[in-house]
Amino acid sequence: MEPAEREVRWINVGDGERLASVLGGVALARYGLKLNSPGGALLALAGGMLVYRGLTGHCDIYRSLGLSTARRTVSPVASVLHEQGIKVEKTVTINKSPEELYRFWRNFENLPRFMKHLKSVRTLDDKRSHWVAKGPAGTTLEWDAEVYTERENEFIAWRSLENADVDSAGSVHFEKVPGDRGTRVKVLVKYNPPAGRLGALIAKLFGEAPEQQIEEDLLRFKQLMEAGEIPTTEGQPAGRRSMLGRILVGAR
Repeated sequence: MEPAEREVRWINVGDGERLASVLGGVALARYGLKLNSPGGALLALAGGMLVYRGLTGHCDIYRSLGLSTARRTVSPVASVLHEQGIKVEKTVTINKSPEELYRFWRNFENLPRFMKHLKSVRTLDDKRSHWVAKGPAGTTLEWDAEVYTERENEFIAWRSLENADVDSAGSVHFEKVPGDRGTRVKVLVKYNPPAGRLGALIAKLFGEAPEQQIEEDLLRFKQLMEAGEIPTTEGQPAGRRSMLGRILVGAR
């Protein structure tokens, strides 16, 4: 049995039910923790199990009963097929040369310095690298990627390999701005989030929308390359709440 087919058979909870499990689980866990009692701890544990059920799409009770509310479709296990997945495109202008920006980005181990969702990137060889990223609700995602085409000082294009936690493909382009006004950096990313579009919705609920992530990553890249450091936000007021945060605060 192929890995993708095994994964689909393991998923036995439908999308709507998964979303309800995540929302209900977070609310239940939050309520249980507020009780500060043994009973509250059990409620918090039950809430955590519901969140896990929603994020993974697997229910042991359903499995033992031979039940499933999930649709039986097999997703690609490498890169992202045409007209599938979610596409994000962001651009920033940086007051540095294309050559300098290209060299820094081409060493993928530099990326976690300004991409907050990345825990690490380890170079395997000239083309391949291993990526570890933060997922929704404290989860960890890992995958191998390869550079499949590039042009020195102009662009780099990469894609995930088989058995990736996140099927993805992306590219970064470095274009010199006329009048010696720096370099226009354009990033395009296309990916299939875990659990498909439901996974993307769950990520947004936790304040981890990829559009916002990439925009903020590029801003930090600009700060790092122009100033040599990224200003800290420690001690500053918190930013806009996630959708989930607004739901929970509104439910008080």
